[in-house]
Amino acid sequence: MQVSTINAPKRHSPVAESMSKSNSRFSSSLNSLLKNNKSETFSYRQIFEWVGKYVPFEIGLIVSTMPRGGLQIVQPQRIPETMARLYSKQFHAEDKVTWQAILDQKAVTGKQVWGSEYSKTPYVSQFMELIGLQSVAAAPLSQPVLNGYAGALVLFRGPEQGDFAPADLEAMQEIAQDLDGAIDKNRQQRIGEACANSITLSHRVPVRQFVFDKSMRQLMPDSDLDQLEENVRAEMLKRVKQEFARMNNAEITDRLALPDSRGDLWIFHLHPIKDYPAIGGPVVFCNLQPASCEWAAVRPADFQADSELARLIPALKFMEEEFRRGPTLTEIAHTSHLSPFHFHRRFTELLGLTPKHFMLDCQIEESKRMLAEGKKPLAEVASICGFAHQSHFTSRFKQATGLTPTRWRRLAAERRIAAKVM
Repeated sequence: MQVSTINAPKRHSPVAESMSKSNSRFSSSLNSLLKNNKSETFSYRQIFEWVGKYVPFEIGLIVSTMPRGGLQIVQPQRIPETMARLYSKQFHAEDKVTWQAILDQKAVTGKQVWGSEYSKTPYVSQFMELIGLQSVAAAPLSQPVLNGYAGALVLFRGPEQGDFAPADLEAMQEIAQDLDGAIDKNRQQRIGEACANSITLSHRVPVRQFVFDKSMRQLMPDSDLDQLEENVRAEMLKRVKQEFARMNNAEITDRLALPDSRGDLWIFHLHPIKDYPAIGGPVVFCNLQPASCEWAAVRPADFQADSELARLIPALKFMEEEFRRGPTLTEIAHTSHLSPFHFHRRFTELLGLTPKHFMLDCQIEESKRMLAEGKKPLAEVASICGFAHQSHFTSRFKQATGLTPTRWRRLAAERRIAAKVM
């Protein structure tokens, strides 16, 4: 293993593999649509117009899993306000069709998922029908917003458009594959710039999510537990088992730090949910957190369907740029035009980490880069990265990584030498 920068995870899913060599009947028209796109984000209005040429629908969405656990509607900008509000508040936990597409890695309809219970399920009777929708289908996307976090293209039809036919699902599968590649290429350009100098001692697994049911089965495709070191895997399973044993109505999330064989900490967001019908009952999400540079590469337009979440995104960029001087919570909240109290509460709920933790992650990432360079003494690294003094830096660095700065620098040097020998 060698010191490495953070790169896009390698894809292993059937959707991703076929997408990487896609010659689908839709790819040329998508390429034509996007060839003049020089911005950091797409025009999702044009994207959905393109989708509608091949698969008619009334409302189209892109839904993504999130590091905090659960699902989030992320596109498009203009959807019925009632739909966005109800989904975020309640029906993401009932969205079995999206989860089935993600877990099975193939396009599915709601009627295939729920069968004879379709019209009785709350997702249909209390969510879709309230907005005048009758049919739903979803096709998997490997990582529509964040590296390692899966999602789906979800299309709805009204009564006059009829059900989705097998040919519609086949088209959705191909369209999602082509769209996957376009979204990913656009995002990786941003992440490549933001994370160019981000240093890790070990490569992170390509899929960042681990979702367990009450039988302790890991449900996410390609989230192979064997990709984790044995001690990380054992501690994760031990903690997940404890969460199921004590699960109650109080859903308490936790920041789980697990050391690997080098003592380097892997930071997960642990989120147990007692009742999650979309996956069949109680579940525990255990999600490897994105690096601060990956968060900083996210743009408000990546979350156009949720204006509240989108307005929090500039704060990430602000903190990533200003962490060295230690901006106050009031300053940070001002970038989102929110009170400090409301900003802190919503930031933590929607992103799965506190502003304080994000600021510390920024400090740690910068200090790792400087330690790996090996040119500056610890006191100078501490000062540049915004720590009060060297002992404060050493304490916080060890708390965040499991290693002292001196040991981390030594390991980084050893990995660098080993890399040159290889």
